[in-house]
Amino acid sequence: MKNKKQKISKIIFVLMILIPTINYSQVKLAQTGLQFLEIGMSPRAEAMGGAYVISGNDADALFYNPAGIARVNSTYDIIFNRVQWFADINYNAVGITYKPYSGLYGTFGLSILSADYGDFYGTTVAFGTPAGYINTGVFSPKAFAIGLSYGKQLTDRFSIGGQVKYLDQTLGSNIITAGGPALKNEVSGLAFDFGMIYSTPIRGFDFGMTINNFAQDFEYQQYEFEAPLTFRVGVSFNVFELAGMSDSDQKLLIVADAIHPRDYSEHLDLGAEYTFYKMFSFRVGYKVNYSEQGFTAGIGMNYDIFTNINLRVSYAYEAFGIWDNVQLFSVGFSL
Repeated sequence: MKNKKQKISKIIFVLMILIPTINYSQVKLAQTGLQFLEIGMSPRAEAMGGAYVISGNDADALFYNPAGIARVNSTYDIIFNRVQWFADINYNAVGITYKPYSGLYGTFGLSILSADYGDFYGTTVAFGTPAGYINTGVFSPKAFAIGLSYGKQLTDRFSIGGQVKYLDQTLGSNIITAGGPALKNEVSGLAFDFGMIYSTPIRGFDFGMTINNFAQDFEYQQYEFEAPLTFRVGVSFNVFELAGMSDSDQKLLIVADAIHPRDYSEHLDLGAEYTFYKMFSFRVGYKVNYSEQGFTAGIGMNYDIFTNINLRVSYAYEAFGIWDNVQLFSVGFSL
């Protein structure tokens, strides 16, 4: 057992050394595609500034750190999320986890994410017309991702997880050459997420890391682009547990994630969650070094409606600078 823990510690040490090396070696191209993959899906997570590398211990972890599903306490966990973005853009997500035999064989997960960008009026150049163009009708861009995940607690302190996602995005059609055929702008392919969580010997202090959206390049006709690869390192502090009050009806969680995205400078997500009577939660957060995002807040309720059936409801509000404010809603069940 001692040798196993030593090996795990060495793996963590190597990872923490390699992550900065990988980050600094990459050249920022200032542009990636498939941006719907970067949208925060969980009201609980986004209310805490998006810092969810460590704190995810339910089906919401599927959209942040797949290692988190290894820490789900129920056999089944189901979450339904809706994000009301600005510009009448909406995102919907469903996450399901299955943990048979109390996690003896790990935890399995299914995630579905869809983006609804609304309706747009299409046009094409038409010389000789008064306006110089003609309408081609209404089109509705769409995007979705379907993921299969697996998480496993290797020890009582160390969890790992991974996810493979099938991605598809359709942005209508266009004509590249005058008089030519209309070409459909659609890309699809696979992307991968990896993560780990380590509960340190200091009770109430955890840390972890994730790599999200690792994929090959995609291409629309003659334009090639990269997926929004993102590295995250997070820490969490359970204040009352650190103070030796783990049996308290109250819980104060402080979280922080350092983010290195492919298409922007480094971010810092900060958040806190106060829970009392294991039922009501108040959350607040702040996103540092974002162009428009900043303050976040939200509330949550957790209640056993029947024996072995738990209901949780969450809401989050996110300020978005010059854009409309973003609101997130979710309903989840644990069975």
